[in-house]
Amino acid sequence: MGWFAARGWECHALDLRGHGATPAGKSLRRLHVGDYVADVGAVVDRLDRAPILVGHSMGGLVVQRYLEGRADVPAGVLLAPVPIGGVWRATFRVAGRHPLKFLQANLTWRLWPIVATPALARDAFFTEDTPAGEVARHHARLQDESYLAYLDMLVVTRPRPALVPSPVLVVAGEEDGLFSVASLTKTARAYGTDPVVVPGAGHDLMLDPRWEQAAAAIAAWLEEGEPG
Repeated sequence: MGWFAARGWECHALDLRGHGATPAGKSLRRLHVGDYVADVGAVVDRLDRAPILVGHSMGGLVVQRYLEGRADVPAGVLLAPVPIGGVWRATFRVAGRHPLKFLQANLTWRLWPIVATPALARDAFFTEDTPAGEVARHHARLQDESYLAYLDMLVVTRPRPALVPSPVLVVAGEEDGLFSVASLTKTARAYGTDPVVVPGAGHDLMLDPRWEQAAAAIAAWLEEGEPG
């Protein structure tokens, strides 16, 4: 946000319910993707004008669902978003690499076990060349996520590009441990475009050592007038 603000962009961030300083209102594990879409809408409604929406991973799905039928939103930027095929491939990857942690997550209805250590967080979100201190610093800020929101992404709530009138940019990490470049290419093409692929970057594009390449790609797209 500081990078974009320094270049003249007005920036806002929100805590989805159950995250940061925003209370869940009910058990975190019972929240749905639709609840998060409503949270975005509540913030947008308080702004002077419709913003360009930027979402990462699950947040990318939230942005995609919010954009449906909303011609007033200038654009959407999706960073390593949930692909149009959902999270099945990511689920199989995690289950195959960490079967006991995956079993624990499903038995307890908590996603925390699959990111419970810095090593697990690195495997999902970062690359091997991300400094250990950076991984530890970001891992300390991680929290659990809604199990029902995960089930939404698995079988219920998928992106529906045909319903999105706004231009969309998809940014992918070449070394993303959750969503492959192929799946995000398919997603981008469903929006009539090609993805920007950041060489060597992992899933957490905004925290990756190459984050500035992702930011520069977004800025270039915006400044070239793609949002209209």
